[in-house]
Amino acid sequence: MFVHLRRHAQQYPRLVEGVFLVVVCAATSNQYRRTGTDTMWWPGFVIAGIVCACLLARRRHPGPVVVLTTLGTVLVGSQGCAFSPLLLLPVIVALYELTLRSGQRTALTYCLCIALVLLPTALRWDPDGDPWADEVVSLAFWILLPVLHGSAVRARRAYLSAVQARAEQAERILEEEARHRVYEERIRIARELHDVVAHHMALANAQAGTAAHLCRSRPEQAHTILTELTVTTAEALRELQATVGLLRESETTEESLQPAPGLNRLDDLVAAFAAAGLHVTVAADGPQHPLPAGTDLTAFRIVQEALTNVAKHAAVSAAHIQLRYTQDRLSITISNEGNPLPRPRARSGGFGLVGMRERAQSAGGHVRAGRRPEGGFAVTAELPIHA
Repeated sequence: MFVHLRRHAQQYPRLVEGVFLVVVCAATSNQYRRTGTDTMWWPGFVIAGIVCACLLARRRHPGPVVVLTTLGTVLVGSQGCAFSPLLLLPVIVALYELTLRSGQRTALTYCLCIALVLLPTALRWDPDGDPWADEVVSLAFWILLPVLHGSAVRARRAYLSAVQARAEQAERILEEEARHRVYEERIRIARELHDVVAHHMALANAQAGTAAHLCRSRPEQAHTILTELTVTTAEALRELQATVGLLRESETTEESLQPAPGLNRLDDLVAAFAAAGLHVTVAADGPQHPLPAGTDLTAFRIVQEALTNVAKHAAVSAAHIQLRYTQDRLSITISNEGNPLPRPRARSGGFGLVGMRERAQSAGGHVRAGRRPEGGFAVTAELPIHA
């Protein structure tokens, strides 16, 4: 029932406000009787109407409304009407709204001023001759009551507002974290696609160019290279399909559980570049340690991307891979010697070095790249061995 009434009150706020003020006016007017008689003081109805009409502006101008209701009560009390709670009802309503709008300190200031005005009036025109202490206590109680209740309501509203603000902030943080995770996943997928596509396309381009150069002078070797080209393109399609397929599959399939490439496939990678005309040598120092899956994949992709850059941007036929294992780190250096003339680059900047640095950082390491003093280019990656 109360929920039903509250819902109707929220739907018709003006109607509820009007009914409330009519009730206040009726209750206050009923007290406009001279003490000791049942004679109504009819001018009091005009004052009651004015005072209750002032309550309409209590939310916009709470301070002036408190002053007007207090003056109206003093005027009525000076005609011999008893200072009962119903007579003080407009002042109580105005003080309550003032406490909600202006705070407890302002309300207490107004409360003190009202007491200084109403107490002399109540003691001067009290026809019942009640003890002044009872009169003071009663009047003080009814003046302090709306201030205390309004302060409690104000504090609860502030608490609920703070709780709502914290909930909204937590929701925003969760949304930001979700967007950040989505962004990181997009970057990871973009980096993986770049490594797969760039490597195989560069390798296929190099193989096709070499085959075109040898097709007349050495047709058998050109045929062998073209055979390797079909293997390269098939491998590119397989890896591309596997990477893109992870985005479409809602459940883990058996194909998606295939192990990710690592340094154990370094020989296949070297053989693929050899078919494209790039001779790659590999040297390893120190005892080899098993690598975590993420670090192993990172190391393989860095080597793959570095060799791809050599094949794309450097007019050389040889590159060198140096693996150095220590107790807790793996150092990988991919270098090409000489001071060759670079091949023409695409107009837009690539993401090879950026992707290598991001991969190394995600594994807890770092990448350095630049020209060597003796000529050529070198990429060095430092990766932690232990997870």
